Amino acid sequence: MEKIPRVGVAVIVVRGDTVLIGKRKSRHGFGTWGFPGGHLEFGESIEACARRETREETGLELGSVWKGSYTNDVFPDSDKHYVTIFTVAESEAGEARRCEPDTCDEWRWVRWDALPEPLFVPITNLKKSDFDPFSGIVSSVSNIM
Repeated sequence: MEKIPRVGVAVIVVRGDTVLIGKRKSRHGFGTWGFPGGHLEFGESIEACARRETREETGLELGSVWKGSYTNDVFPDSDKHYVTIFTVAESEAGEARRCEPDTCDEWRWVRWDALPEPLFVPITNLKKSDFDPFSGIVSSVSNIM
């Protein structure tokens, strides 16, 4: 079987000076803290994926969605390789719910400089790049496929 990298979309949902993060229960990254997100589907825009995954996992609706950064992550223990595209999005109202209780233990709003440990590998790699979701959001992703 040929090994092919997958594309994941992670959503850094911001509210005030906090971001939403959840404790993963799925085998891929079990016990680590990660953002809402998932696989980019064929023909789906990055913005649509960010909105769909956030709604499916948390029940939250997103306002504006912007380009973030990306990471190139190899997971030797599970023999997986992902390119993770990070987006930054606003959510002004509502409480995050565990809409997929088999994949997430809990959701928390935390400050970017106080993310809980251990972090999911893509977030660890993102933090190493000094990315800051609050430092001047670049542009909307609405026209990016």
